[in-house]
Amino acid sequence: MTDPTTQLPAVVWLARHAETAVPTMFHGAESDVALGEHGKRQALAAAAWFAEQRPTAVVSSAMVRAFDTAAPIAAACGVPHLVEPLLHERKVGPLSRMPRAEADQVWDATTARWAAGDTAFSVPGMESFDELRARTLPAFERAVRAHPGGRLVVVCHGVVCKVLLLSILRGRGPGDWVNIGKIPNLATSTLVPEADGLWRAEGLLFVPPPVLAANAAAGTDPGVRKTEA
Repeated sequence: MTDPTTQLPAVVWLARHAETAVPTMFHGAESDVALGEHGKRQALAAAAWFAEQRPTAVVSSAMVRAFDTAAPIAAACGVPHLVEPLLHERKVGPLSRMPRAEADQVWDATTARWAAGDTAFSVPGMESFDELRARTLPAFERAVRAHPGGRLVVVCHGVVCKVLLLSILRGRGPGDWVNIGKIPNLATSTLVPEADGLWRAEGLLFVPPPVLAANAAAGTDPGVRKTEA
């Protein structure tokens, strides 16, 4: 019998994009915000780390913040940069571009409903967990199946990363929304395919050391809450 994992990459690094130009606002698919200066530094720092991992291709969503994070990674690695449009960020409707402090109450209540099992819940204009999974999982599968035996970097968005991880990792589900952890910028999970179609995380939501160093050099304001999934 043919091993189905031979039709998939040997390894996939699933990563969130770098910091946006307005990190304290709530951004969704409706807000195609660019990277800020710190985000550009993060992307360059990540590119150096990814080059050491020897990927064979980079895939990103078409949104500016993901594309501009992925582009220097592909350039540093000397590999193709491909786009999968359906890996775009979740639709957030009326929350788009709200200050995080104002949007948090609605968003936290939404994810609590998902964690409790009500994955079809959404406020008007926002995608539910079920809708996110129905859109992003086939897009992820399409992207990875195009690179059998390869070493693939996938750069997308925090909530997309979380929904994918809770859908493809053995023993995980929407109930793990909180305990799987936050997804800061450039948080990366190293995924290896298993024979039954699920994936194993050999590293989960770690930020590459050069990105941590860039963050430390920039300093942080503990009173500012930035967007994390």
